[in-house]
Amino acid sequence: MAGRTLKFVVLTAITLVVLYPFGLAVGTSLMGRAESIANGGSYVLWPSHPTFEAYELILSGGSATRSVLISIGITLTGTALSLICTVFLGYALSRRGMLGGKPILLMVLATFLFTPGMIPSYLMVKELGMIDTYQSLIVPVLVNAFNVVVVRSFFQNLPEELFEAARMDGCGDFRMMWRIALPLSKAVIAVVGLFYAVSYWNTFFTAILYINDQTKHPIQVVLRQYIFRGTAATGSDVAIVRDLPASSVQMAVLITALVPILLAYPFLQKYFTKGVLTGAIKG
Repeated sequence: MAGRTLKFVVLTAITLVVLYPFGLAVGTSLMGRAESIANGGSYVLWPSHPTFEAYELILSGGSATRSVLISIGITLTGTALSLICTVFLGYALSRRGMLGGKPILLMVLATFLFTPGMIPSYLMVKELGMIDTYQSLIVPVLVNAFNVVVVRSFFQNLPEELFEAARMDGCGDFRMMWRIALPLSKAVIAVVGLFYAVSYWNTFFTAILYINDQTKHPIQVVLRQYIFRGTAATGSDVAIVRDLPASSVQMAVLITALVPILLAYPFLQKYFTKGVLTGAIKG
């Protein structure tokens, strides 16, 4: 009994330590100007008079609103394309007797050891004419080698008898993948899709490198502008932010950048153990 009580206390303490910064950000985002002045501009956990003015500001059509829509578009498009490429490549590499399967697998695994530098990557993107385009945020990271290995291992663990029976019925490889492999692989696809979605949503460094037009910046770049400058780069936002505490606007943008991914985790949590561990350990 004492051991269980100790575990409960320790886990509760760890949870509070983890949640405290998030609660501080939420509380500060709801703080009004009068309370900010009274507290000397510091952060608050429980605002006395909560207001959603900061959220109304950043979602009223300014640079933050535009960047959120851009990030949503990049995330949805990139995740869909990455999943298609990863599933096709993982399924092909999982089939025995595939022509050129081993050399292709070695090429995929080699990317774990040899990664391109920043300058070669930039020159490649420039030569392909993708500078200042959204393609530069998707194409260079379209396929992740780790995700390919996880999907391949998951497909290899599917009962081979199912594929042999389907082949005897005249099914080709594409039909077997569509009718047999994919319906049995919802867990790993959901987890890999979440990995890709988080990666695309958090696009920051590549956006700074490849996107020069400030109107095309995703939410993470605009969040940096708010955090370090107190405002976005556009003049209209600067004029409006003067009526609100800078810390409230900063934390509101921060919460806006976090919420979409936080909302996705609870729906995909049940797939994590089955999807990742089955694909990575048993394979």
